[in-house]
Amino acid sequence: MALIEIRDLKFTYPGQDTPALMDVCLDVEDGEFLLLCGASGSGKSTLLRQLKPAITPFGKKSGLITYDGAPLAQLDERRAAAEIGFVMQDPESQIVTDKVWHELAFGLENLGTPSDVIRRRVAEMASFFGIQDWFDRNVSELSGGQLQMLSLASIMVMQPRVLILDEPTSQLDPIAAADFLETIKRVNRELSLTVILSEHRLEEAFPSSDRVGVMEDGRLVCCAPPAEAVRLLGRDGDRHPMFAGFPAAARIWAGTGGKGECPLTVRDGARWLGQRYAPGAPEKPKAKEKMDGEPALRLRDVYYRYEKELPDALKGAGFEAYPGAITCLVGGNGAGKSTALGAAAGICRPYRGKVELFGKNIKDYGRGELYGGTVGMLPQNPQLFFVRDTVREDLEEMAKACGAPEKIEEVTELLGLESVLDRHPYDLSGGEQQKAAFAKLLIRAPRIILLDEPTKGLDACFKKTFAAILGRLKGGGAAVLMATHDVEFAAEYADECLMFFNGAVVSEGAPGPFFAGNSFYTTAANRIARRVFPEAVTCGGVIKRCLQNAEN
Repeated sequence: MALIEIRDLKFTYPGQDTPALMDVCLDVEDGEFLLLCGASGSGKSTLLRQLKPAITPFGKKSGLITYDGAPLAQLDERRAAAEIGFVMQDPESQIVTDKVWHELAFGLENLGTPSDVIRRRVAEMASFFGIQDWFDRNVSELSGGQLQMLSLASIMVMQPRVLILDEPTSQLDPIAAADFLETIKRVNRELSLTVILSEHRLEEAFPSSDRVGVMEDGRLVCCAPPAEAVRLLGRDGDRHPMFAGFPAAARIWAGTGGKGECPLTVRDGARWLGQRYAPGAPEKPKAKEKMDGEPALRLRDVYYRYEKELPDALKGAGFEAYPGAITCLVGGNGAGKSTALGAAAGICRPYRGKVELFGKNIKDYGRGELYGGTVGMLPQNPQLFFVRDTVREDLEEMAKACGAPEKIEEVTELLGLESVLDRHPYDLSGGEQQKAAFAKLLIRAPRIILLDEPTKGLDACFKKTFAAILGRLKGGGAAVLMATHDVEFAAEYADECLMFFNGAVVSEGAPGPFFAGNSFYTTAANRIARRVFPEAVTCGGVIKRCLQNAEN
């Protein structure tokens, strides 16, 4: 008997005609690692929340969910709290106390656990997760990776039987995300903990899972072991849109004809590639194109700190972003990327240095001129953009303020928001919220577009649409500056990449030479191909070199 059984589950949100879940049937075995993926709005988050009684959304539901042989709805609240753990996308929304040690003890205290047991379990989990070095700190001082690790540890201290995670790495840099997912694999492997993980970043999680479930329009269209999922969804002529988000090794394997056993990891992909293709003569990297005219944005030796007693968040930061170009800022959490965007938007006022927009000091802009069409920023948390009860009302308010009511239909169709216009923005998935917030920004049509982690929560298929939209914007002369942990997106679509470290830019260049040869801040495709085609940094680039190599 499976630990969790789902039978004919159907769920519809209030006021909606189309079900968010339709006839979902799924068994999850005790100790299994199940990976759920699918497009934004496909039903992943809704399905996961059905498995945690305390956060199950309100709506019309039919079907049956059982846990350990009994209906989930009848599960004792205390047992549900202790045995079914849930890690959300945004760790800040899950942290409830001000101190690290208190957060670890909070759940156990609420369960009435004896003090000596609390002390023992907290000490054990702090050691297991490497928290002892920041055990006494305020949670406000932690990085995004530390916050997410704390959220996980505060659940694990209650010794759950099931761990449910809803896109937990969406706000983490590549190194922190890999560390977090490695910890998830470890607790699954060493504690036989049942893991149900929803992710858009599939590179690390995909090969570690026992099965991969793919959601589409509220239905579970596939649930199979990883290699079988590749074969089912990656067939030539019938390739599923979600295949674009599968691991780079699998995409390169399929793109070159699918010969031999399908590799899933970087290691296996590099071995497979090296056995079939001889090292090619390195292609000469394209010379960096010189941007014409004045930059749209220029930071000159900028210093900024959030509070007087805190260290500088920006330390002599300087860079330029040009009209008609996409410039990507990459680097670890806390490196200064978001602060640089804040400085460019006039939100973070530096105490030294200068910020110029189209050659004019930002201090000389009036508020109406600055935000009326010069600069527009999409923050990391899209919920900050929403002020009305429905997406439609939010868009109408923005269109009225900008005098552009005709743009509502255009941006709605462009971003595929038709089905969510009458829903409350907070009821949307993370990816749908990102789209809705971006729609408000597009209505304003600013000349400088600042984007903070714009691809988080977006599925691989929509990322292509998003890239096309950015292409249209830059084609119209807009300057696009985005801070991102999505190195694959930056490698594919950026014109210029800047590496932030310790509050300043330490490296810059075109995506190819910028990423090639890096160990961690590079793409999986480059790590797979570096011994054969070292300059290739995208799956398309590796496949192209493979096909050229085969012809020779």
